[in-house]
Amino acid sequence: MPPVRRKFSIRKANAHLREADPVIGQLIDQHGPFQPRPSGDPWSALVRSILFQQLAGAAASAIQRKWFAYYGDEQTTPTPEQILATPDEDFRACGISRQKMSYFRDLAVHTADGRLKLTRLNRMSDDHVIKALTEVKGIGEWTAHMHLMFHLGRPDILPVGDLGVRKGMQIAYDLAEMPKPKEAAELGAKWAPYSSVASWYMWRAADTFTPDQSL
Repeated sequence: MPPVRRKFSIRKANAHLREADPVIGQLIDQHGPFQPRPSGDPWSALVRSILFQQLAGAAASAIQRKWFAYYGDEQTTPTPEQILATPDEDFRACGISRQKMSYFRDLAVHTADGRLKLTRLNRMSDDHVIKALTEVKGIGEWTAHMHLMFHLGRPDILPVGDLGVRKGMQIAYDLAEMPKPKEAAELGAKWAPYSSVASWYMWRAADTFTPDQSL
């Protein structure tokens, strides 16, 4: 399945954000243009999102390689049918916790029985996508937001539950403390309808912070 085609102009998004928020304008100059990397496989994107929850990237990647290799290819995501046929002890041997094991199985069941039709998500509104995804055990609003931004290419997602976005706000706006979700929503309200792009710059701000910078 090819990546979902982006439905907005990065040039127009940058122009809007520069006018709406000079702080974002500075980040655009510093980090260059927004660089989305849409996934072509919604199933794999969701499996990876669950796997990487609450794990350091390197640790999650190591578990992913071992787990995928169990099915024959460390580069290929197991199918719903393969996941449902995997014994508990084999999940555990690959480093998958019992909690995430249950999440993967619930995602597989929802996909296999048709309750979650991944190919239809692109035709649904943001709110309906969030509702459909969060009916799966282990998929919360954060994971739904990441799917909307990075798989479906939606332009106006503001993931205020994401610590990286809020840390970026603290750094970019020189705040004494990391804003709470409600405060982050208020701060980012002026970014609409390109909140996804602005959020990407908040991650860049957090990534480039160094300890000798004052907050």
